Amino acid sequence: MNLRKNLEAVFIVAAVVTNFASYAVASAQTPDIVIRSAPAAVAVNNVVDRNVPVVVVKAQRLSAAEKAALN
Repeated sequence: MNLRKNLEAVFIVAAVVTNFASYAVASAQTPDIVIRSAPAAVAVNNVVDRNVPVVVVKAQRLSAAEKAALN
């Protein structure tokens, strides 16, 4: 089988299989997840580091004349 010759058919078959697989996975029941270590609020607070400096840059846009002067 010449793959280059039949690449369009291979693509269509792969798209159809993927489409049916997505419907099969979407209709499956979601698993029950049990977290026994810590509540979500405590886990999020441990991840966020409040000592990290945040830089906010505020500036006006350059006019066309100022841009031309830079070049």
